[in-house]
Amino acid sequence: MSETTTRDRIEADVERALGELTVEEKVLLLTGKDFWTTWPIERIGLRTMVVSDGPSGVRGEAWDERSPSLNLPSASALSASFDPDIARRYGAVAACEARRKGVDVVLGPTINLHRSPRGGRHFEAFSEDPVLTAELARTYVTGLQDNGVGATPKHYIANDSETERFTVDVQVPPRALHELYLRAFETAITESRAWLVMSSYNSIHGVTATEHDLLETPLKTDWDFDGVVISDWTAVRSLRSAEAEQDLVMPGPDGPWGDALVAAIRDGRIAEEVVDRKVRRILRLAVRVGALGDAGPAPLVHVEDGVAFSRTAAAEGMVLLENSGELPWRADALTRVAVIGNNAEHARTQGGGSATVLPERTVSPLEGLAAALPDVRIDYALGATNQTGLAGIPRERMTNPVTGGPGARVRFLDAAGAEIFAEDRLATELVWFGGDAPVAESKQVEVSFSFVPGRTERLDLGFAAAGHGRFYLDGELVIDELVEPEGDDLGAAFMAPPVRAVPVDLTEGTPVDVRFVYEQPARDDALLNALALNVGTQPSSVDEDQLIAEAVEAARAADVALVVVGTNSKVESEGFDRTDLRLPGRQDDLVRAVAAANPRTVVLINAGSPVLLPWRNDVAAVLVGWFGGQEFGNAVADVLLGVAEPGGRLPTTWAAEEEHVPVLDTAPTDGVLEYTEGIHIGYRAWLRSEEAPAYWFGHGLGYTDIALTDLVTPSYLIEGDTTEVAVTATNRGDRPGKQVALVFAERAGSAVERPVRWLVGFAPIRLEPGETKTVSIDVHAKLLGHWADGWKYELGDFTLRAGTTANDLPLTATLELQADS
Repeated sequence: MSETTTRDRIEADVERALGELTVEEKVLLLTGKDFWTTWPIERIGLRTMVVSDGPSGVRGEAWDERSPSLNLPSASALSASFDPDIARRYGAVAACEARRKGVDVVLGPTINLHRSPRGGRHFEAFSEDPVLTAELARTYVTGLQDNGVGATPKHYIANDSETERFTVDVQVPPRALHELYLRAFETAITESRAWLVMSSYNSIHGVTATEHDLLETPLKTDWDFDGVVISDWTAVRSLRSAEAEQDLVMPGPDGPWGDALVAAIRDGRIAEEVVDRKVRRILRLAVRVGALGDAGPAPLVHVEDGVAFSRTAAAEGMVLLENSGELPWRADALTRVAVIGNNAEHARTQGGGSATVLPERTVSPLEGLAAALPDVRIDYALGATNQTGLAGIPRERMTNPVTGGPGARVRFLDAAGAEIFAEDRLATELVWFGGDAPVAESKQVEVSFSFVPGRTERLDLGFAAAGHGRFYLDGELVIDELVEPEGDDLGAAFMAPPVRAVPVDLTEGTPVDVRFVYEQPARDDALLNALALNVGTQPSSVDEDQLIAEAVEAARAADVALVVVGTNSKVESEGFDRTDLRLPGRQDDLVRAVAAANPRTVVLINAGSPVLLPWRNDVAAVLVGWFGGQEFGNAVADVLLGVAEPGGRLPTTWAAEEEHVPVLDTAPTDGVLEYTEGIHIGYRAWLRSEEAPAYWFGHGLGYTDIALTDLVTPSYLIEGDTTEVAVTATNRGDRPGKQVALVFAERAGSAVERPVRWLVGFAPIRLEPGETKTVSIDVHAKLLGHWADGWKYELGDFTLRAGTTANDLPLTATLELQADS
């Protein structure tokens, strides 16, 4: 069936269904049925549509470990691959997960820009560059939607930090808005035809995003977006947004439209055609995902093993920052390896917040390296504490007191203490955000299990919750406290509640009976029917010097040392920005001490965004693993041992010193955040700075020597057209490898303000030993234009430069931009 025929059929089905709806039914469709679903209207053949968080996986309607989800590497890891095909496969794998879980729409990708390295949600977004972000978003969306699942690029627009995110007024100059922030969205809309876009919480120049004209122009007019503008959760605050181009209010069933919108239509304040336009978009989405009529979802087009892909994608995104010839390690040359660091055993495979998914299992670097080196002695040392919050109790260490099987018993109780609901869980990090549990109706929640420690040690054991908690160990009440929430961000308070714990001396194999009784406080907020509780452990207060000394001894006795450092849930998460770029705790001291004891020290960075590396020249190698998904540990072993190439390059510039970062601030002043840097963010700002970063955008080393040897361009490019430039690469090494070719533009003597240079295209190149390959890279004339109340073009010569980083561009050519006559 042709594209035109398909479009005509969709529109016919939409108009038929629309004509059968009453005004009340039309308005009903414009607000969600609950947290994750839309309203069905069976008489027109419309079923519920399910939307789901988790751009790096798909959680589904219930936040429940009994229905596990694939945990893919973070978006910053995906972006580091610089590979549109990896992004397409990533989207396709996510779509397969969505279809398995009965999900119609994935709430992603997150494609806000890395304006400041302090952005708390940095890990969930792609890059500091709009062209890289746009191209990867395009293929991610294609992968999702080819498999019949709606994609939702978010958050539209200028939602690039978390501080005061619900109310901040972003003052962004028009050129920066169009050349950077909107450009990151445009390609996913105009080329991949995304089926949804999510509007953001913030205001832009005093108008909240859900009421803003930007939802109409450029989104629906210039870009011909025919999909659904879905709100971020609780972002719609008034009936005024119904007059704008906002289409769907989430969550439901309550909201500012409903009866108020019906009344406004009845008395003529809002024309029914305004509502019809919105309903058409929702019905069109329903046809596309197979929720209207009898056709059902389209067949899957791209299918592959998601776990295997997660391992591949993690390696493809790993960035080798430094290597003095240490890596890759030869497995047959190792007899003893020291693995050091909190994150080596308890790795972060994803960032915090609404993007969280619950995988069936995760592989830590310690586990991955031990599995890859079965005949090698692996010595583990904690080295430095980095954990914040509680680590849940592993299911294999719990016994349910009712079933006798693994896991915990959870009971919901009324005010008299009588049970009204119970369930058997396989984890103690518990979230109810949808599902059957009577969260709002219950007065108390009880979690009970028997805990069998896997080693003899002292740990803090306790709970994380805001409310009245009573905690019992072996029947003894050890905590009885009313805990107040921390901070005023509703999402952060929900996902990262305060911790209360007591030190406990645990003996390997000796069970401890645990019971936690939680009394909910009175609440009246958007999360009234949601609840998050955690029972678990964290390191007790310890002698930090002693921990470092033990790590040094392990390193000194080993052939090589792997130190895994990183961030934690108080550093990188939805709901707040970072206060600085340092590694938390004494991890820098740990690295210095271990490197002094063993010159063959390799450091692995387990973080979703840039951190300071003051010891980077004192170690044998530095590898950025990001938040690497559930197969993180296996992928780390693959890269360290040379089974896989470290395929990543930096999608964001990393600073040597925090005070050198050109664009750092994320904190509004009197509710206003001004983007005073204009079009100069990321490497663009660094190129204007007197200071140099530690590592430029695009930096990354491989295990072979691949040189870019030639750049060929046409002599001219017509305004409004696209041309191809060619870059040649040669592998001069003795093993297969990957290089990323970057093409930048410059304009000497420009009549308008421009960056020193800016990215106009890129391509990953894979080569066998001795192989030479030429790749073509599209360059759009629009990327040479500038915004001045519309797109304008400065005709004449532009210099194109090709290379591997924003500052290492040895190849040059001239391209003349000519008028479209």
